[in-house]
Amino acid sequence: MAANIDPIFTKAGDIQWGATDGNAGSAGPLKTANTAKDGTGTVLTIFTSDATNGGFVQKVRWRPAGTNTATVGRLFINNGSTNATLANNVFYDDITLAAVTNSEVAAQVMQEQVLNLALPAGYKLNVTIGTTVAAGWNVSCVGGKY
Repeated sequence: MAANIDPIFTKAGDIQWGATDGNAGSAGPLKTANTAKDGTGTVLTIFTSDATNGGFVQKVRWRPAGTNTATVGRLFINNGSTNATLANNVFYDDITLAAVTNSEVAAQVMQEQVLNLALPAGYKLNVTIGTTVAAGWNVSCVGGKY
């Protein structure tokens, strides 16, 4: 069987983000730690691929919501089933999130993880942070739907 030699392009842009801090149960940025390194526990889903054709994630952006202590952001791929089952998750990447102080005269530091990752139909990207922080982190994805 010949390999696919035709490039694949997304049919529509897709920007998604985590809408709630699942640990606190309210709208807002991710604030509460989850130290599990296996994708279980309380996670924030930041991207869900198209249920039929899958999706593509170009990058993940982490932006502080204000003053935070240093922590780590962890990214997990989930197969679309419950993240409570270890076999449904894989620890894919992490990023150091430096301590930041809120300012009204200077831009907040934004961190990016370049992924260029094609996800199968229904798969999700979930994130956690390693330590609880004061203001939280807003996490978004830039990608597309096939």
